[in-house]
Amino acid sequence: MRMHLSIEQINDAVQFRGTNGDHDVTIASTGDQEGLSPMEMAALSVVGCSSIDLLTILEKQKQTVDDFHAEIDGTRAEEPPRVFTDLHLHYRLDGDVAPDKVRRAINLSLDKYCSVSNMVDQTATITFAFTVNGEQYEQDEQSPVGD
Repeated sequence: MRMHLSIEQINDAVQFRGTNGDHDVTIASTGDQEGLSPMEMAALSVVGCSSIDLLTILEKQKQTVDDFHAEIDGTRAEEPPRVFTDLHLHYRLDGDVAPDKVRRAINLSLDKYCSVSNMVDQTATITFAFTVNGEQYEQDEQSPVGD
């Protein structure tokens, strides 16, 4: 599958507009400018890709997700090229969903289906937690945290 993307500089600063032809994103070199840094976009791509997989898998399993939210925290190497060394994802779901199905769907996404996480995991350790209807679960625990 081929894709074509482009960027153009939008001011005298190192700031760009990236596009796929239909949608634009502002790319900035620092937090002092409007837009996302390339590394922020990479992290968002990991959580975005895995979230799409997660919700698609749960839908196929007839799980009803009424509300969904996901976050990602990352640590980068101190020396260039300053790649991600650790990423932690936290998914929050409300609805008629079984925690064991959520865990399995996340594992399938991160281990098999999500192209972005499979690229990033060459340099970073990717971990996750999830919350279902207010009960938090860690990656390797079968019961809610605190039980």
